[in-house]
Amino acid sequence: MALEHSAFMYAGADDFLAVTVPFLRSGLESGQAVVAVVREPNLTALRDTFGEGDIIYVDSAGFYRHPVHTLRDYQTIMKDTAPRSLCAVAEPVWEGRDERQTLEWIRYESLINVVFRDADARALCSYDASTLPDGVLAGARRTHPLLVPPGRDGANDEYIDPVVFGSGCDRELRFDRPDDAGYLPIDGADLHALRAFVAERAARHGLCEQSAQNLVTAVNEVAANALQHGTPPIGLWVWQDGPDLICEVADHGFWRPGPGPLVGFVPPESALQNGFGLWTVRLLVDLMELRAGWDGTFVRLHKRR
Repeated sequence: MALEHSAFMYAGADDFLAVTVPFLRSGLESGQAVVAVVREPNLTALRDTFGEGDIIYVDSAGFYRHPVHTLRDYQTIMKDTAPRSLCAVAEPVWEGRDERQTLEWIRYESLINVVFRDADARALCSYDASTLPDGVLAGARRTHPLLVPPGRDGANDEYIDPVVFGSGCDRELRFDRPDDAGYLPIDGADLHALRAFVAERAARHGLCEQSAQNLVTAVNEVAANALQHGTPPIGLWVWQDGPDLICEVADHGFWRPGPGPLVGFVPPESALQNGFGLWTVRLLVDLMELRAGWDGTFVRLHKRR
């Protein structure tokens, strides 16, 4: 059975319950594992309706903190509830995201269609149409093959293939760099100086020890990849942007990821699979952005204080 990935745009608590309660009840009646990963007060409203025991309740506020971790955690839920199929209501968190983070979370909704393509699961993603920005709602229509209620003939004509959608996200990225960014050339296989350079600026920015180490490891991985596959000259730029410390590794090559443009986004099956390094980097930082063109390849890592 293929994944059924639907979006539902609601207006108020009554509207939310009018659709999600029958959806979850149908999962219970058919013997599916039923999960509700939603925000308050909707989470409490579902608990009051169904009680405890039959449904796994998860607060979105803690679950939707990092796209890569969220993908991994949904995979864990799928494994833990197997061999039963899954019925899930989800409600991503959009408040407090800046423009770049919002774009990454919209991309995440698109990636769901790839990561769980062959999963025996039904997922209903809910969006509060009365409070969310138009851009988020438009993103929902572009990243969910199905809408509730359905459009004409049950189709969502605005849905975009995840590969095409991801390429469009990359084109939206702006890679301006401040003139006062710290710079370090990368011209040798010994990356000790690079690690010290990043660690010193991470400490100055106020990152905790673990966050600083994660950033150092991520930058080291990206730099090593640039040395192996990129075209000199290769450099590292570091600067602060509000609460974020940003590290950017750039070279003059035009990197074309293989075996496809979703490499590094889709969870790899093992450390030997292509894309494992980029996947690991995404786990270590708050946001990773990549843009490749004839002017070079740029990998930008964000770590928030």
